Amino acid sequence: MSDLPFANKTLGQHWLTDLPTLEHICDFASVNDADTVLEVGPGPGTLTEYLAKRAGKVIAVEYDDKLALFLAAKYANTNVLVLSEDILQFDLRTLPKGYKVVANIPYYLTSNLLRVLCESSNPPASMTLLVQKEVAERVAAEPGAMSLLSVSVQFYCEVHLGDVVPAHLFTPPPKVDSQVLRLTYRDKPLFTGVDTKQFFRVVKAGFSERRKMLRSSLSGGLQIDKPKAETYLRAANIDPNKRAQELSMQQWYELYKTIDK
Repeated sequence: MSDLPFANKTLGQHWLTDLPTLEHICDFASVNDADTVLEVGPGPGTLTEYLAKRAGKVIAVEYDDKLALFLAAKYANTNVLVLSEDILQFDLRTLPKGYKVVANIPYYLTSNLLRVLCESSNPPASMTLLVQKEVAERVAAEPGAMSLLSVSVQFYCEVHLGDVVPAHLFTPPPKVDSQVLRLTYRDKPLFTGVDTKQFFRVVKAGFSERRKMLRSSLSGGLQIDKPKAETYLRAANIDPNKRAQELSMQQWYELYKTIDK
C-alpha cells in the first residue's frame, strides 16, 4: 500500500489497509447489491473498493478536495459517485430511503456526525462506523456509565459492537485503538409521543454537572430550585441522590413525562 496518498493529520486522516478488517466492516454492515451506501470520508478508497463490490451504489462524500479528485478518477464509470463536500452540510434527503452509512471516520467528527444522521428527516437504516474504541464503548454504555452521547444515540438506534481494530493497522497509526460500531435505526420510536426538543432539554440538564447528584444538576440545568427538582425526581420514582450516568432510558423518559406535564 505504498502508493497511498499522504494523510493529512489536521483532518484526522488515518488510512485503514488491513483487508480482514475492511471485510469485517462490510460483513457487519450487511451490505448487499440492493443497497445504496453513503461512505463518509473515503480517503484513498481502501474501504470504498470493498463497498463497490457489494453495494448497488456507493456515494462517497470526501471533504478533502485533492482526495475527492483522486477518487473520482479512480472510480470513473463505476457504481461509485464521489462528491467533494462537507458531510455535516450534505443534504441527506437526496438519498433513497433505507440507505446505509459505512465509514472509517475521523475521530473529531464522530459526535456531530451521529447527531446529524440520527436527527435527519431521512435517517439511514443503519450506520456501521469505525470509531475510537472509547467512543464505541460510550455509545453502547449501560446505566452506571451512560453519557449524553449514549442517551442521544440509543434514543434513536439499537447499538451493536464489532471487532476492536488495533492502532498499528492504520497508516499513520493513531494514538488509540478503534472499534467497529453498528447502529440500527429503530423501526418504531423507543417512546411514543415524545417532544424530542423537550426530552433532550431534560437530559442535557441532567448531564450538565455530571459529578453532582441529579437534584443539583437538574436544578442548575433547568434553572429551578433544588426542592422543585427533587419533587420531579421523586414523582418519576428516581432517587434524587443518583447521578445522571446511572439512569436508564426508561427513567429519562419517566422524568421527561413528569417535567413536561
